[in-house]
Amino acid sequence: MDLHDYKDVAENYDRYLAVMYENENNYDGFVEFYTDLAKKYGSGGIIDIACGTGAVVLGLAENGIIADASDISEGMCEVCRRKSQEKGYDIRVFQGDMTDFDAGRSYSLAIIARSGFMHLPTPEIQRAALMNIRRQLCDGGILTLNTFDPHPAFQAEQMKNSGEDYNFRLEYVNADGDRERLYTAISYEPVSQILSGIWKFETLDESGNVIAERIRPLTMRQTYRQEMKWLIELCGFELVDLYSGYRSKKADDLTPSDLVWVLRKK
Repeated sequence: MDLHDYKDVAENYDRYLAVMYENENNYDGFVEFYTDLAKKYGSGGIIDIACGTGAVVLGLAENGIIADASDISEGMCEVCRRKSQEKGYDIRVFQGDMTDFDAGRSYSLAIIARSGFMHLPTPEIQRAALMNIRRQLCDGGILTLNTFDPHPAFQAEQMKNSGEDYNFRLEYVNADGDRERLYTAISYEPVSQILSGIWKFETLDESGNVIAERIRPLTMRQTYRQEMKWLIELCGFELVDLYSGYRSKKADDLTPSDLVWVLRKK
């Protein structure tokens, strides 16, 4: 199982991300970015793949755009459904693996936001996902997804980590009203290009004593830019735009970036 497969993670996801993004928000402007893409490419239907708790699909709804949403985690889907119902939006949310889900319809725009694509651990699984999504896009349909350029200096430090060298990340209040501390240990294996994380949640009592602990794994694959370009071509897409972040700044060839790919089905 991966981090997002756990019900407790889904229930607390929005809570700890709110604290995390106070200091390190790499997704500034992403709702506006996807809203602009939806207006440009979404007339034939939109699906938010790996929707999580609904940040993108609910952001679109707040701008008058209703899309479908899917996630491999039923726990994430439950939270997304609840939030959409509370806001009065009629959003279709269904559980599905991006490598083989069948939405029963076609779309002109598919969105995989944040690090959703990076949770696919091998090139074979990445290819299966791209081919499956391509089948559900209409002719000329658009897929957008995110990767980040691997950073050699960070990789070198992560390769030294045994997987048990924890760093404190934040403290937040969980869904039960208890204080929790989050620690992470991140390691990197260069042959498989797998970034492995162990997330440790410590639940505290009113005196600050640890009364419970949960360990949750996280696996992500670091895909190099040229590797991604070959994969795109292999799977029947062409590159429309490549951005650095969500402010529509074109990515250059020299600066490592959080990349947003915009692809068209050929």
